[in-house]
Amino acid sequence: MAKSPPELSRPTYPTLKTPSCPKQRTTMSASSLYSPKLSIFLLVLCVSLFTLYHIRFLHAPPSSTSWSLMHHWERVTNCTQELESMAEKLRQAVTFLPLKDLRYADTAPEGHTWFMSSMHDTREEGEVQYQQFPSESSKGRLLCLKGKETHDGSWNSYALAWPEALPINATLLKGLTFVSYNHYNYDNIWHGLSAMVPFVSWHRRNGCESPSRWILYHWGELRFNMSPWLKILIEATFGGAPYIENFEGVNDSQPVCFEKSVVMRHNEGGMSRDTMIETYDLMRCKAKVYCNLSLEGRIAEVNKQGLPVIGMTLFMRTGTRSFKNESAVIGIFEKECAKIDGCRLMVAYSNNLTFCEQVKLMSLTDILASAHGAQLTNLFLMDKNSSVMEFFPKGWLKLAGVGQYVFHWLAGWSGMRHQGAWRDPNGDECPYGEDDRRCMTIYKTGKIGLNETYFTEWAKKVLNEVKIKKLEAAANKTNASASICACG
Repeated sequence: MAKSPPELSRPTYPTLKTPSCPKQRTTMSASSLYSPKLSIFLLVLCVSLFTLYHIRFLHAPPSSTSWSLMHHWERVTNCTQELESMAEKLRQAVTFLPLKDLRYADTAPEGHTWFMSSMHDTREEGEVQYQQFPSESSKGRLLCLKGKETHDGSWNSYALAWPEALPINATLLKGLTFVSYNHYNYDNIWHGLSAMVPFVSWHRRNGCESPSRWILYHWGELRFNMSPWLKILIEATFGGAPYIENFEGVNDSQPVCFEKSVVMRHNEGGMSRDTMIETYDLMRCKAKVYCNLSLEGRIAEVNKQGLPVIGMTLFMRTGTRSFKNESAVIGIFEKECAKIDGCRLMVAYSNNLTFCEQVKLMSLTDILASAHGAQLTNLFLMDKNSSVMEFFPKGWLKLAGVGQYVFHWLAGWSGMRHQGAWRDPNGDECPYGEDDRRCMTIYKTGKIGLNETYFTEWAKKVLNEVKIKKLEAAANKTNASASICACG
């Protein structure tokens, strides 16, 4: 009997705000399937069959009983050997396929995608599209992965295998594994959040079960990091810092199988608006708890006159897509805010705030005004029905594609009100002609000017609208925030 490999060490799934600590990770090699445990199982199975089908020999004459038992014990032994041979054949028959199927390169993120292209998602109306192993659709088989390639996903591979017949030299990882496919990256907080959302939705609908590890893929290539903002949001949501599997101690040709795994490759695809709002509600609530903030909504804050406070925040950028004249823009919004009783203007820069400082800022904000950029991802942390005002440099409308609308979508998905966007008609000139796609490399890094008349009227309109809604909410004593988190 082959000897099982030594156990590999992995960090435990840490508690909230507690660094990871090492613990032993339960592993098992495929060769150890010839273990006493499996042999006993096979033997019991055969003996049971023997007992059921040959119980009549218990009534045979004493002179023939001994010979009959010996004869049928030989048949039990042969049965065990045949079953072990069958398990070995199943092990040999496990077929690994490329994680990135180049045949679908032109339609990489569509349909079954080029990631695990032979697999089809579980689809439930209004819910995330996902794959779960083992499951009825996988016929009880586990997901196995092979390869540690970080530059060409077609060199990494996947297969399905029955727990009793894992591939030769396979390592079995216990617990729940989240396998994420991201067509973009995990460093940008918007793209990272988009990849995380379906797992939060699955978590909410499946008894709030949390993962032991995350496996991150981009185009089938392994990734081992994500933005610090995203890591903390995951820690807050799932109750522990994410352990990103790096397959330490596993060679490139050694399969790794998972006791239970969930695969996502379509981000928010399939989710209804109600499902997305519930998912963002959970993340907002968990982020506030993590940062020791009150779960009471904005309606709870009033000024000395007893009027609801309206928090208006200018969320500034530095460098690309920043305002050319910040002080002038601040002055316009400051002037309009001063006309509304209870209005409080806050000016903040996203690049010098911690995660919890951003959560606190959003919890004090009813109107968020900001240039298009990753910092706007924070908008879902405001109370529901809060407002968003977005600004763009020149050239984006024609050339930026659908990606320019992501924060408009996010506002709708998280229960906010997107109040439109202002697009600067002026800016850097493009030598190729304004409709040439090459111009986007210039426009993408452009800065944003101002239109005092438009900004004034826009700020006045949004402020008055929010004031009316907050007065109505205060009169009706309605609160959009939860008093306790789901998965609490």
